[in-house]
Amino acid sequence: MSDRKCIVGIDYGTLSGRAVVVDAATGEQLGTHVTEYPHGVMDRTLTAGDNQVLPPEFALQNPDDYIKVLRESVPAAVKAAGVDPADIVGIGIDATSATVFFTDKDGVPLCEKPGFENNIHAYVKLWKHHGAQDQATRLVKVAEARREPWLGRYGGVLSSELLLPKVLEVFEMAPEVYEEADVVCNLLDWLTWRLTGRLTQSAGDSGYKRMLQDGRYPSSEYLEAVRPGFGTVFEDKMSAPVLPLGARVGGLSKEMAELTGLVEGIAVASGNIDAHVVVAGANAVRPGQLTAILGTSSCYVLNGEEYRDCPGVFGIVDGGAVDGYWGFEGGQTAVGDIFAWFIDNCVPSSYTEEAASRGISVHDLLVEKSQDQEIGEHGLIALDWHNGNRSILADARLSGLIIGQTLATRPEEIYRALMEATAFGCRVIIDNFVEHGIRVDEIVAAGGLLKNSFYMQMLADITGRAISVSTAEQTGALGSAVFAAVAAGVYPDVFAAAEAMSSVEKHAYEPRPEASRKYDELYAIYKELHDLFGRYNGVSPMHRLKDIRARIFRDRAPEQ
Repeated sequence: MSDRKCIVGIDYGTLSGRAVVVDAATGEQLGTHVTEYPHGVMDRTLTAGDNQVLPPEFALQNPDDYIKVLRESVPAAVKAAGVDPADIVGIGIDATSATVFFTDKDGVPLCEKPGFENNIHAYVKLWKHHGAQDQATRLVKVAEARREPWLGRYGGVLSSELLLPKVLEVFEMAPEVYEEADVVCNLLDWLTWRLTGRLTQSAGDSGYKRMLQDGRYPSSEYLEAVRPGFGTVFEDKMSAPVLPLGARVGGLSKEMAELTGLVEGIAVASGNIDAHVVVAGANAVRPGQLTAILGTSSCYVLNGEEYRDCPGVFGIVDGGAVDGYWGFEGGQTAVGDIFAWFIDNCVPSSYTEEAASRGISVHDLLVEKSQDQEIGEHGLIALDWHNGNRSILADARLSGLIIGQTLATRPEEIYRALMEATAFGCRVIIDNFVEHGIRVDEIVAAGGLLKNSFYMQMLADITGRAISVSTAEQTGALGSAVFAAVAAGVYPDVFAAAEAMSSVEKHAYEPRPEASRKYDELYAIYKELHDLFGRYNGVSPMHRLKDIRARIFRDRAPEQ
């Protein structure tokens, strides 16, 4: 053992988990390791069970995949770092949220218990599970009718991705699972529970995903009005202590020390939302700094000095991202996922062959073919709702759209239009913040899309904001390490830890005035389509198409 103090940060994403060993003094990332989830996202068939076909809008995961990350990535990262495990003084966790578990009193997920192996509602409901849209809609309608004061903290809307709609879905669709479950929790709290043996609830996650506001959950009277028998869900299933970000949940248990190769008793920090933890990892902890986590989906977190009503946000929580400030969140349910979908399904074989022959990715080929076009030359506008809309419409039943296509339209032009659409969607969120008195001075970006400089410059041009970028290899895991360093007592607060441990290139991308002017013209058309299809006075055509699809599945289901 040396005088050096190191931290393990563990970042649980949608398809993989990654561990990083960080020098607590400098933030230097000494060793990393990534574990892919063997079952990935189960959105078509229950591959962890009997391979039954899943209903539309389902997205499930297997909890054993998360334990595999602890078992493989933590010791591998420590080995890669070349440090003595005795030098590691703390662990920080971040994870996708709301990724919802139904467990027994000891934390065993019900899908691992006899009789529930093939029950689709006993499995982990991933953040992008949209099967609870009807429940989300009903929760809002009842809250509006009762004038529930907490609804304004969520912009007057509730996404089907949140915890409460998913729990209500299980209560109504699989009462046997609900009755058997002793505990309902999110992934990040389940992980710290497993690591320490102590069940707690993270304050940030509870505020954003569990409707905890001003120390209170929605009332039992409200919940009973939503569905008789549902009124005591928080008392019955979610009554664990709530801990602030950076708090110490407990010490690493003997079992988990043996699994990870770390020392028993080291500090485990309260868990955090995977996107929110980037705020600390990128040192965007001050008001006016919009943290943009750009990946398969994108999340935007903004700190403010005071509470402001802001319709269409994903959540407004006191201390939600950093203690001492109000945290405002918005997001897009698909960004990189849209690009991947297009490449997987819409690119001709000639493009794939050309990319392979040149030793580049299809993505890079499409960017190369489109980047020299004049802005607007392709004549296209797309809506980026291929996985629904999180902000500012909060409607999982919306879908993608492209207009302007002709027989002369080429794949690279469609691809560029999709990239522009996701940047336009980001601008809608930023404009909504500003319109409601929450300033956005700069964007601080992290995530996989940082590798695409063309996209990043496009984002700066479309939003009209300078973009700083995190230069850390794993900013999410680094952010978890920042909070763990506070929990372990290395730093007094997250501001000091973030300042010491983060690494950011300031204003790596500046908006170009002429390009911004040209994009403004396209954005006006995007916004017109956004409001036409997203704020439809009746039932949106996109909704009606989803209804037809769901009806066909229901009619077919008995035959399976």
